[in-house]
Order: sequence, then C-alpha cells, then structure tokens
Amino acid sequence: MAEAEEHYTLPRPTFSKPVKLLIVVAPYYRAIADMLIAGAKAEIEAAGGTWDLIEVPGALEVPTAIGIADRRSNFDGYVALGCVIRGETTHYETVCNDSSRALQLMGLQGLCIGNGILTVENTDQALARADTTRGDKGAGAAAAALHLIALTRKWGDAGKGIGFLPREEYRVADGGETME
Repeated sequence: MAEAEEHYTLPRPTFSKPVKLLIVVAPYYRAIADMLIAGAKAEIEAAGGTWDLIEVPGALEVPTAIGIADRRSNFDGYVALGCVIRGETTHYETVCNDSSRALQLMGLQGLCIGNGILTVENTDQALARADTTRGDKGAGAAAAALHLIALTRKWGDAGKGIGFLPREEYRVADGGETME
C-alpha cells in the first residue's frame, strides 16, 4: 500500500440544516467492519450529522438495503461498508463488480452514497485500509456521502426541472410567444 503518498482531501462540508445518514455494513469480517464503522461514525459526527446503522449478510445485500431505505425512510445519504477478500474462485469478481455497479447506478439516480466496501487481496490490505489511524476508508466513504449531500442541497432548489414542459407553458425565449 502506498501509505507514504500524499493525497488531497476536500475540506469537510458544513450544513445549515442537520444531516442524517444510514450506515449499511456487511460485517462478514467483523474486526474490519468495526474499524470501518468507527471511521464513518466519527466523520459524520465531526460534520454535525447523525447516523443509524444496519447490518446485512454480505456486500451484495448492501445496495438492496440502501434501495429499501431510500424508498421507505428519510435519510439524506448512505455509507456502504464491508470487505471482500479475494478467494480461490471467481465469486470475488462477482461480488466486487456487482455491489459496486449497483451502488454507482443508485448514485447516478440521485442517491448520495459513499462506497466504503473494500475489495482487497488479503487481510493485511484490508486492515491497512480500514484502520482509523491509517487508511480510514470508513471515514472516506462517509466524507464522500457528506460531500454529495452538500451538492444536492446546493443545487436542490435550483428550479431547473427536467423533461418537457406542457405545451401552454413552453415559451420562445426571444419573444415570449407560445410555441405552436
């Protein structure tokens, strides 16, 4: 791991209204999950936010749980946490790719999700990334979600709208006439 490398970190966003996030964790590797959770909680609290925590059986269930929560609750954003360590079969690629792809698709639909599901070759790599004094990827995932929430709030009231306007509301920009 390139621990000695310097990386730029965006300043922590600030919020005028409280933020509430759901941390969804697959605790298959409990010690690693606990470190990721600790980092995520600390980052959310440092931004003045609150959090709830749920556990699911595995990384593939994390996106499903977030989808359910988004339809049935009032969270501003989500932190996806877990760890997938390469084994002897191709199941590793399936779990890594499908969980990541599902989270990305939900993000493209407007959900504010920080992806902290580690995909590593071995336990040492996982520990280095999860440890709150080293990689702190749990905090990084929470920070990503917080930044996306800040962007959503910044642009949420823009009133731009999407799609087509009803015929009677569509006006020609250079004369105010109704388009025929």
